[in-house]
Amino acid sequence: MVLFAAASNSLGQSSSAPSGAKLDDAERSRVISAAAGNLRQDYFDKAIAQRTADALLAHGKNGDDYAATDGAAFADLLTRQMRDASHDMHLVMEYSPNKLPEGPPAQTSEDLAHYRNFLSQNNCFFRKTEILARNIGYLRLDFFPDISMCKQTATTAMQALNHADAIIFDLRDNTGGFPAMVSFIASYLFDHPEYMYEPRGAPTEDSWTKSPVPGSKLADKPVFVLTSSATWSGAEQFSYDLKMLKRATIIGENTRGGAHAGVFHRIDDHFGIGIPEEKSINPFGKNDWEGVGVEPNVKVAAADALHTAEKLAEEKLPHPNH
Repeated sequence: MVLFAAASNSLGQSSSAPSGAKLDDAERSRVISAAAGNLRQDYFDKAIAQRTADALLAHGKNGDDYAATDGAAFADLLTRQMRDASHDMHLVMEYSPNKLPEGPPAQTSEDLAHYRNFLSQNNCFFRKTEILARNIGYLRLDFFPDISMCKQTATTAMQALNHADAIIFDLRDNTGGFPAMVSFIASYLFDHPEYMYEPRGAPTEDSWTKSPVPGSKLADKPVFVLTSSATWSGAEQFSYDLKMLKRATIIGENTRGGAHAGVFHRIDDHFGIGIPEEKSINPFGKNDWEGVGVEPNVKVAAADALHTAEKLAEEKLPHPNH
């Protein structure tokens, strides 16, 4: 799942066509024109934006889009055309059969209370914290939650592992989350601030770990991260950065491969375009995990990852008789 931040769009229009209606030439032309305008206005690289906009308009003029009379098929076609022209897999045209809202829904105090209660009922998705045999710490985390609501839960979990001789982070069912929480948890694993690359925008203060964490004894302990083909988004960021920083051994399966998201611009009642508006700088190389996933250091079936991690952790620990 790719999440887009809602954005107001001066180029957006209202569609008179009902959600189930077939597209006509006029609507196709209007969507293409609006998409080209949004690209030129908001895409971070103006040269690529112009090239991609020109390609969309040329396809429309040549009649390459005539066969796409269904909204979803048309959106998929425009997505392919944009990616072919830009070589940017983050550009996407979205179609909704239901009417898109004019802007982000207003969040009420009741909504916020409901969200806090949801996080509390789920212990902020910190599913299990325990000490395994040979004093190996184990944390199963299924989501990196909002740090403004879950900082204490995260702190408690990490403190419970503070005297472990090795740490296993189980992210096999982790669906992503907030970069600030990714950096917060990683802070315990270093004795100095480290940059945590996050591909969805320019660096912020939260892009660096707050290391060293006072009282933390984990900065020099072996770290293992368990992954599966379902590991996604923020969990991939955690895995990728720790791997590239040579701070953790990744064990399991290639992750799902969701690195980027753009700002969502509403075009009309049923179409919108996702556009990356900032270019982040990856200090570890040209490519990240978009579309390919994070490759484990040790490839095993996800079901076998924990057992494998325990064995590798034990090998790194002093022999109990020594």
